Amino acid sequence: MDAALLALAAVWGAVTGLLIPRAAYRFAVEPDEPRRTACPAGHPLTGPARGWLGPARCAPCAAPAARVPETPSPGDPGLYTPAPETPALQAPASETPAPEPRITDTPTPPAYAPTILAPLVTALACVALAAATGARPELVGWLALAPVAVLLAVVDRRVHRLPDPLTLPLAAAAVLLLGGAALLPGHAGSWTSGLLGGLALGGFYLLLFLINPNGMGFGDVKLALALGVALGWYGWTVLFVGGFAGFLFGAAYGLALVLLRRAGRRTGIPFGPFMIAGALTGVLLGALAR
Repeated sequence: MDAALLALAAVWGAVTGLLIPRAAYRFAVEPDEPRRTACPAGHPLTGPARGWLGPARCAPCAAPAARVPETPSPGDPGLYTPAPETPALQAPASETPAPEPRITDTPTPPAYAPTILAPLVTALACVALAAATGARPELVGWLALAPVAVLLAVVDRRVHRLPDPLTLPLAAAAVLLLGGAALLPGHAGSWTSGLLGGLALGGFYLLLFLINPNGMGFGDVKLALALGVALGWYGWTVLFVGGFAGFLFGAAYGLALVLLRRAGRRTGIPFGPFMIAGALTGVLLGALAR
């Protein structure tokens, strides 16, 4: 395996993963709420692509926190300089001296707490895809789709929601990227079976949604279109394995929560992350088999 290819995939995953926390924060809202345009402290989110691209914390929040005394003090307002003691102000030895003013740091908003989880997961996924796929044309598609899939998993984990501005473009991108890969020599999949796989997996999830709308969200149906295209690229066996793995992972997680008494049998869990994990498993197995 070319070490340069793996290194490039790792860098790509880490860089794109660093952009996920801000996008996830903006997308992680309830269905009736608009996407966020300001940080938790109220600062407008600015930067490239109308503030969508950038670090997790906005510029004012990322600046070093100013140390501000809780009580006013004479002199420089930016520094706390205790007044010189005088005999008249000193407390008697038998009394408890008054506590000195405490100096506090500006708290970091929880939504913008530093995190390395998203970049780490994205980088590991990209490296795994590069190692399994090798220098084949479809690797470009996998590397382009992976950060969006991680972003969807983060958003669904937070608010149990898969936004249309992510799921539908992901499906379209999967079709176009794999269609382009199918035109190049050396590819190891079939674009036609990918299209059929998207329709098959999307149709299956649609059936589950119609049978039990409370147990399956319509966002899962839309996500299944993209995942079906990716899995179908390597054939029907991979499609079945990847689709089944998603249900297996979700069932194992739900059972673990029940055993730990952190959830009941009717507690809803975000299914998108498990669908994505199952699809990643299927794609890796399919790529290794080729």
